[in-house]
Amino acid sequence: MSLTPVDKDASDDEGGAGGDGGNGTARGRRRRRVLRWSATVLALVILGGAGAGYLYYEHLNANIKSDDLNLGDSKDRAAKTQANSAGQTALNILLIGSDARDTAENQKLGGAKDTYGGLPLADVQMLLHVSADRSNMSVVSMPRDTLVDIPKCTDPDTKKTYAASTRSMTNESLGRGGPGCTVATWEKLTDIHIDHFMMIDFSGVVSMADAIGGVPVCVDANVYSHTSTGKGSGLKLAEGTHSIKGKQALQWLRTRYGFEDDTDLARAKAQHMYMNSMVRELRANAKLTNPNKLRKLAEAATKAITVDDGLDTITKMYDLATELQKVPTERITMTTMPNAYDTVQTGRVVPTEDATKLFRLVRQDIALDGKDEKKTTASPSPTVTDTAAADDAIAVQVHNSTRTGTLAPVVGRASTVTDLLQAKGFDGAVADTSTATSEETTVIRYPSADLQADALRVAKVLGVPTSQVKKSTDVSGVTLYVGGDWRSGNKYTASAKEEDDDKTPASAQAMNGADDSQCMHVDPNYTW
Repeated sequence: MSLTPVDKDASDDEGGAGGDGGNGTARGRRRRRVLRWSATVLALVILGGAGAGYLYYEHLNANIKSDDLNLGDSKDRAAKTQANSAGQTALNILLIGSDARDTAENQKLGGAKDTYGGLPLADVQMLLHVSADRSNMSVVSMPRDTLVDIPKCTDPDTKKTYAASTRSMTNESLGRGGPGCTVATWEKLTDIHIDHFMMIDFSGVVSMADAIGGVPVCVDANVYSHTSTGKGSGLKLAEGTHSIKGKQALQWLRTRYGFEDDTDLARAKAQHMYMNSMVRELRANAKLTNPNKLRKLAEAATKAITVDDGLDTITKMYDLATELQKVPTERITMTTMPNAYDTVQTGRVVPTEDATKLFRLVRQDIALDGKDEKKTTASPSPTVTDTAAADDAIAVQVHNSTRTGTLAPVVGRASTVTDLLQAKGFDGAVADTSTATSEETTVIRYPSADLQADALRVAKVLGVPTSQVKKSTDVSGVTLYVGGDWRSGNKYTASAKEEDDDKTPASAQAMNGADDSQCMHVDPNYTW
């Protein structure tokens, strides 16, 4: 499956003077001003190992702003990542770019004067996964227009509670109490436990880029991101490689009109190139051995970011940076969450099955570059925070999902498997008599952490792999979907297909961090 780009209509413009001509809503105008600046956040945490001495200056601690990590229901959190056999644990960090126009500088850089002080949008969201053995790093970015279910969130400052919402744009999560709601949304979608977040705004991008001294980027033709109607970031570069910083770096990260097919997918690709180039620059550029330059970068970075309480001191951030420094640049893989156009809301996208697979690979700590040593043991069992009830006290709803693209559902299949469960002592098993649905693989879903152990117990008795036990708020209790792989018989035989297929989907558009040959293709309509 190819990655479907985000819509190209005017409502998705990064904006310039002229905006939408005054015809759109304030929020619509905010959405057009997009910035992908998480690259600088990643650069900050990778930087740490280069300057251990001065990073401990206490005055830097006062620059750092912090907020709560997760604002969702504690029962709806993803299970904590389990340590490997060597006692090492993977790290998951959510990088967030806010479009907030809450200062004069952010307002100047972001435009849209009528949105000053409005609710911020999380227009950049990238999940950074560092493997347990620190041998590799994976980054998964999510298009800002992705439709997701946002859980109930409570603002830690005002105590205001935002009700859960369905099919909402993922970037709206930030305005529902803060970055902790964006974290909660990611955990709900991916079932990946997030350990930390780091957030940066417009002015932070500019100050960071200036302090670094420039990041090399490449275009394959002259480009000017500008139209007569005011669309475009204003980026103007001649063909070739350029070291960009300050406002020009901001323009690069915002550019959609002018790169490839003028979609959000192209913009994400440009951001990945920038991030990879910045990492290489920070690790290899001798200029950063200059204490004064490094001090300026640390000052700019600590003033630019907001982090969770677990990263709210220079010492904590330095410890994290030390871990990240262990990952070789050539083992960093950038990807975009596979998505497809939504069939109802024009211009919006939804995760595909490939996205589900990508999340599984991250959750199971499988390297996205395909260079993991072949595993000789099964994937570790998930961490369980509760104890299963007695078998006869576990309520299980059994649903017939044996319909396939070519075969009709097996009549009475839910009742047959219900009888099987009851024979094994699950007196609370009942058959769902609603219309049969389609699930390629048998799956057991549960709504919250307190029912995880019950769901795993049902899976163990039936022989269903733990990888097919998934948390989902689409169900109200433990629910067994008898899939197309179990159309007959009283014994489930697990398919090895999913566990054996550990290749990163092509639709994730993987990019290697050490590849310095990348060059953005310019749309001929935006050349000069």
